[in-house]
Amino acid sequence: MADKETKFTSYMGDTPPQFANSSEEECAKILDYYRIPWMYEPRTFVLERDAKGLVVEAFTPDFYLPEQDLFIELTTMKQAHVTKKNMKIRKIKERFPEINIKLFYKKDFLKLAHKYDLSHE
Repeated sequence: MADKETKFTSYMGDTPPQFANSSEEECAKILDYYRIPWMYEPRTFVLERDAKGLVVEAFTPDFYLPEQDLFIELTTMKQAHVTKKNMKIRKIKERFPEINIKLFYKKDFLKLAHKYDLSHE
């Protein structure tokens, strides 16, 4: 969960973000540091519906960067366990080809955390 003291200056949402894990919050800090406007989970994409039209599968990317028109999904799971997320990203690209989305893996996040010395925060 987000630290109550954390103020995000580049966040564009109406209510304070409620991060699912500390990695998402650290990513938000990096975006804020570089003054990159961002939104947290602003849109859910319906991936599958049943015969009655009810949603059976959906996906909500973690971040949206409006200036880059880019959705970002961050996963800190081990590489071997990200298959399900990769499948959802693939489905979004198939069903919404106009959407730009990137999946950041644990190794990508660790490189950023090391580069920006986030281990001390």
